[in-house]
Amino acid sequence: MKRNRIWYAVLGLLTIGLGLASRQFAPLLPAWIGAYAGDALWALLVFWLVGFGWPRWGSSQVAAVALGFAFCIECSQLYHVSWLDALRHTRPGRLVLGQGFLWSDLLCYTLGVLIGVGLEQIWLRPARLSSLRNPRTKPETF
Repeated sequence: MKRNRIWYAVLGLLTIGLGLASRQFAPLLPAWIGAYAGDALWALLVFWLVGFGWPRWGSSQVAAVALGFAFCIECSQLYHVSWLDALRHTRPGRLVLGQGFLWSDLLCYTLGVLIGVGLEQIWLRPARLSSLRNPRTKPETF
């Protein structure tokens, strides 16, 4: 498997836009979407970024690294030192590092990464099926 980095960059930018919109327009969305969508989208972005960085890895390896990174960031929120807390109080720091540990975020991260894996499986299935039908053709990359 080899991912198309252009597609993953586009998916990353779209996910950033959706994540920022989910925070900006949270009052207009159903409460559960406003509360949890941003965290799931953040983990989905991490999935796209890992896939972009290591395009030959399988989906499960990308998922494991993305989920491990997301869980580490969440657990880092239990650690408080002045410089790190000051960084978390900036908008970029808040978006990347979060502010406080929540168990529900771990579930959202898992869901976001699973969405990435599911989308990859849907997009890559036609390429795999066509290569099985005609072994001489090279599977398309996404």
